[in-house]
Amino acid sequence: MNDMALKSILLHPDPRLKATAAPVTDFDKTLARLADDMLETMYDAPGIGLAAPQVGVGKRLLVMDCVKEENSAPRPMVLINPEVTWVSEERNTYEEGCLSIPDQYAEVERPAEVEVSWLDLAGAQQTERFGGLWATCVQHEIDHLNGKLFIDYLKPLKRQMITRKMVKLKREKARA
Repeated sequence: MNDMALKSILLHPDPRLKATAAPVTDFDKTLARLADDMLETMYDAPGIGLAAPQVGVGKRLLVMDCVKEENSAPRPMVLINPEVTWVSEERNTYEEGCLSIPDQYAEVERPAEVEVSWLDLAGAQQTERFGGLWATCVQHEIDHLNGKLFIDYLKPLKRQMITRKMVKLKREKARA
């Protein structure tokens, strides 16, 4: 499958990033192709997670791979219609970034561990408990499916400051 294509990543502010994604109902070649393209786009960016709404597709699909160690095999994951089914009481704070909000980072507190169930590309039910960076990433990406960005967790002033920077960046890109 060498006909993968890099997708354009939407930049905040974009109304499509604030919309709730629709459940996936068709498990076909088009879906598999989208997942492949999203993984290629995520690795190219480079990022550790990407949700379909970020590439302009309003479907409940996300891809992620949080393997950071040198010489470790990548672990690309495709989660369709993912749902958090359990969260730990313990919380973690990570400095989060987002491919739709380039070069902007902020500390976000989330549950340290989560259990997520989802469908794979064959439509089979999967469940896994995630911790550490994986837990942060999967929650961040599921937020995208619900029209929520990591900056929505920030205080209004910091959020507005980042949004203004993004508006300026989009203007500059449009001129270029």
